Amino acid sequence: MEQKQPVLSIKNVSKHLGKRKILSDITLDVHEGEIFGFLGPNGSGKTTTIKLILGLLRMESGEISICGHDNVKDFEAAMRCVGGIIENPEMYKYLTGRQNLEQYLRMYPELPRERIDEVVRLVRMEGRINDKISKYSLGMRQRLGIAQAVLHHPRLLILDEPTNGLDPAGIVDIRELILRLNRERGITFLISSHILTELALVATKYGIISKGRIVKEITADELRHECRSYLYVATPTPTELGEALGAKYGSNVMLVSGGVRIYGELDMNVILREILDTGATVTSVN
Repeated sequence: MEQKQPVLSIKNVSKHLGKRKILSDITLDVHEGEIFGFLGPNGSGKTTTIKLILGLLRMESGEISICGHDNVKDFEAAMRCVGGIIENPEMYKYLTGRQNLEQYLRMYPELPRERIDEVVRLVRMEGRINDKISKYSLGMRQRLGIAQAVLHHPRLLILDEPTNGLDPAGIVDIRELILRLNRERGITFLISSHILTELALVATKYGIISKGRIVKEITADELRHECRSYLYVATPTPTELGEALGAKYGSNVMLVSGGVRIYGELDMNVILREILDTGATVTSVN
C-alpha cells in the first residue's frame, strides 16, 4: 500500500541561536491520525523545532511542509492546516473566554459565529465560557487555548508541554481531551514533553530528541517492547548482593551506584525474600 503524504514533514532542518547550534539536521514525519510524542530533556531543541514549524523562527537550512504546503513558500496555506500552543496560551485576561474566542475568530471571516459554541462544547467549558480569563485556573486556560487552536478546523495540533504546571486533575482533563479530539475529530497531534510516563498514556509514536538531534523514531508498541522494567535495591554492599543474585538471574543483574538492578518481570514477594536471604542490608527498594 502506498504511504500517504505526511501531515507534517521536517527534512534536514538546522538552527543556530547566536553561536550555539540548537538543531542539527532534524528529520521526522508525522502522519494522519497519529499522536506523535516529541520527547526529550529540557534544552534538547523541542520548542525551537515547534517555533520553526509554526513560522515563529527563521530556518537556516532544510524544509518543513504541513499538509503538503511549504511553510516558507506557501506560509498561509500551511498555517491554515495547523493550530498550536507554545508553552502557555496567551489571552486577554480582562476579557471573558468567549470574547477571546471572538477576537480570534476575526482572523477567519469565513467561519460562522456558531463555530465558537461548537469548540466550547468540544472542550466542555459551557459553564465558564462567559467568565473573565483572570478567574480561570491554568487547566481551564489550557482547555480554552485548545479551543482557540482548533477553531479553524486544523488537521494538525501542536502542543508544547501542555501539562506543565497542572495539578493531577488538570493533567487528566487535558489527556482525555487530546484522546477525544484524536478519536472523534481525527485531529493529528504533535505533543512535546520531557516526561515519558505522561506521553506514554496518549502517544502512538515517538520522536526522541537529544542535544538538537533526532536519535530515534519509534512506535508506542516498539517502545514498550524495547523498554525493560527492573527492581532497584539500594544497599551498602552492592558487589556482594550482585554476586549472590547473579547465580540465579545472571546477566539480568547489574551493579549501579549505591545498589543493584534486577531486570525482568519479577514477583516482588519472591525477589525480596531472596534478597533478604542473602543477608544483605537493604536501605530502600524501588
